[in-house]
Amino acid sequence: MSAKVPRNFRLLDELEKGEKGIGDGSCSYGLRDGDDDTLTDWNGTIIGPGHTVHENRIYSLKITCGPDYPNRPPTVVFETRINLPCVKENGEVDASKFGVLGRWQYDNNLEQVLVALRNEMAHPLNKKLPQPPEGSTY
Repeated sequence: MSAKVPRNFRLLDELEKGEKGIGDGSCSYGLRDGDDDTLTDWNGTIIGPGHTVHENRIYSLKITCGPDYPNRPPTVVFETRINLPCVKENGEVDASKFGVLGRWQYDNNLEQVLVALRNEMAHPLNKKLPQPPEGSTY
């Protein structure tokens, strides 16, 4: 287990990583408002995985890191409509159906959440699910 880092230091580190981009660029994240001194409200973007109904779609998400983050998971809400078993009708990711949030650990981070959601899109049971019209929002 790593040393406990104060919330804002942890989030500043995540912000720096998010601004550099994740891996192949299929997921990204950053602050909704650059003046947000509390580092609470974030945007996330996922480019749908290839060879799925999500291919070439861009999904926007709203991520909220509450005062207890990273001890407690962030709240993650899709702004772009999507049909996935772990997403409620209002776009919120259901922690009880999404392992990364449901089994949250201190060392988890925003990058892992976005990458895991993208992997969920590519899962064999989900990659052909009918989707709402492209570009529709909650």
